[in-house]
Amino acid sequence: MMPAIFTIDVEDWFHILEVAGTPPLEDWDRLPSRVEANFRRFLNLCDTAGVKVTCFFLGWVAARFPHLVREAAARGHEIASHGYAHRLIYHQSPAEFFEDARRTRLLLEDLGGAPVQGYRGAGFSVTEETPWFFEELVNAGYEYDSTLFPAPRGHGGLKGGRYAPYRIETPSGPLVEFPITVTEIWGKPRCFFGGGYLRLFPYALVRRMAQMVLEEGRPVIFYAHPREIDPDHPRLAMNLHRRFKSYVGLRGMEGKIRKIFRDFPITGFACFRAEYGDSIQ
Repeated sequence: MMPAIFTIDVEDWFHILEVAGTPPLEDWDRLPSRVEANFRRFLNLCDTAGVKVTCFFLGWVAARFPHLVREAAARGHEIASHGYAHRLIYHQSPAEFFEDARRTRLLLEDLGGAPVQGYRGAGFSVTEETPWFFEELVNAGYEYDSTLFPAPRGHGGLKGGRYAPYRIETPSGPLVEFPITVTEIWGKPRCFFGGGYLRLFPYALVRRMAQMVLEEGRPVIFYAHPREIDPDHPRLAMNLHRRFKSYVGLRGMEGKIRKIFRDFPITGFACFRAEYGDSIQ
């Protein structure tokens, strides 16, 4: 069976995008952090299940808690980049994005002791307004990306985007894109496999949709954040709609992750590329 790819976006509880209560970067060091305990709890879940995953580290988290990068690498997980300052891609210029992505890669390589090949942008925010994104990512030293969301969403998304992994040729060199997994329901692309989607939908539905994707010969890409297995973490000020999306289903998330690890063959991007990379067109 085609494996599922499990990924952790290593952020803290206050790294929620575009809400009134999100603190600016200069205040992050003064806030009570919960990422250390929550990420280690996540790593222990992986150890119990015997799985290795891809950890997309926010550069700020890596700089403040460098031992977490080293520990994840020592436990056999792939270290990848989530950018440094958790800024939406379409809020950056090409030069700003390049510097942020390059800075984070170099930091993570220094801490983890191995090349960092993968990237995931904040909020899956590559859009039609960021045509420079893929070339600048190659310029910053990356080999693959998992940012593209092939459907409309709050922070961008590309309507009509390809669903399966594919190769992109840029003027600066090749890149492999792993779009966030969606499957079509009543003719519309839907995501069931990470963040608020995974927290909201019942596990039986998530499992069935994942099986459908795997039967199509595509890998399922699951994603989660350390704060999502910490239902008692502090809350940011936001409207009711965003509050629902940000905090629904927190108490059931750890149980769903345990079931995913039980029900599917799990791998990370590095291992998937080593085994299936030649088949990506």
